[in-house]
Amino acid sequence: MTRDTKSDNKNEYTLTALAELLGAELVLRNGLTDATDILISGIAPLSSAIASQLSFCASAKHHAELIATSAAAVIVSADSVDDCPVHCLVHKNPYLAFAQLSHSFDLRPKPALGIHPTAVIAPTASIAEGARIAPGVVVMDYATIGCNASIGPNSVIEASAFIGDNVTLMANTNIGFAVKLGNDVRVDSGTVIGSDGFGYAPNPQVDAGHRWQKIAQLGSVVIGDRVEIGANTVIDRGALDNTVIEDDVIIDNQVHLAHNVIIGRGTAIAGCVGVAGSSTIGEDCTIAGGVCVTGHITIADKVTVLGMSKVTGSIKQSGTYSSGTGTQEISGWRKSAVRFTQLDALHQRVKTLEKQQKD
Repeated sequence: MTRDTKSDNKNEYTLTALAELLGAELVLRNGLTDATDILISGIAPLSSAIASQLSFCASAKHHAELIATSAAAVIVSADSVDDCPVHCLVHKNPYLAFAQLSHSFDLRPKPALGIHPTAVIAPTASIAEGARIAPGVVVMDYATIGCNASIGPNSVIEASAFIGDNVTLMANTNIGFAVKLGNDVRVDSGTVIGSDGFGYAPNPQVDAGHRWQKIAQLGSVVIGDRVEIGANTVIDRGALDNTVIEDDVIIDNQVHLAHNVIIGRGTAIAGCVGVAGSSTIGEDCTIAGGVCVTGHITIADKVTVLGMSKVTGSIKQSGTYSSGTGTQEISGWRKSAVRFTQLDALHQRVKTLEKQQKD
């Protein structure tokens, strides 16, 4: 957003400017015909927004909050305009409009332009124009950092790693040897990309204490464009081939992707998911929180796996899948658990009775 669309306060934008930014129709209340003097200082939920803030209504289930809101204006769809008591920004997709506009009010500072004097940059490393290198960053030999990249404090870019243009790495991230990040990637704090995969060969012929032969992890990690990765996530490098995260994937916090995993374009992975080695998840999938995916399987495109499910075999058709049992009151759950252990015996009894009846 250009300077002349903002007020003198860097936190404020005119309502007219926000409408233009979104390509939204502006519907004014109280007989107003001009919104250039209406200043917006932030975005808030319908129920808590005040007279200097913008809100949004993305669903009819928020109707009661909409009609009672104290916001200065609300982003709404065309069918909610009549119910909105304040100024409206009419958009065909209010939730998407809110997402786009949220960045205009993100005040978190970036590292200063250039290289901080406490950063350690190898002489063979390449730092492109417009990069921001924060205090304590280490960039090793032959690493490349693209245009307008932002590397947060105490992050480590290991040798021969490639960081594309407009990449943001938050504090304390680690990008391993020869890992490649595409353009417009964002990685949150504490994440490690390119750690060794869990590869060991059993060696029972040697003395106790030396029964596992580590396998050198010779592959890397290749991450496409517009990928977002949350905090404290770990993506292991491949054993021989690369671990691959394709374009437009979003990954939440505390996710573990093991070596040689492939994640297809546009897939979303929620927090605390674990994907074991050499499994492939297709395009446009949704893997909900806490899902466990076993190794060496394939999940088709457009699959949704519900939270806390355990995927033990390949999924070949698109659709929604789940496993496990839902929450019960404890006494009922205990009875169900006991009955589950009795199913085999019950099955055998039924077979015996059926056989006796036939005889």
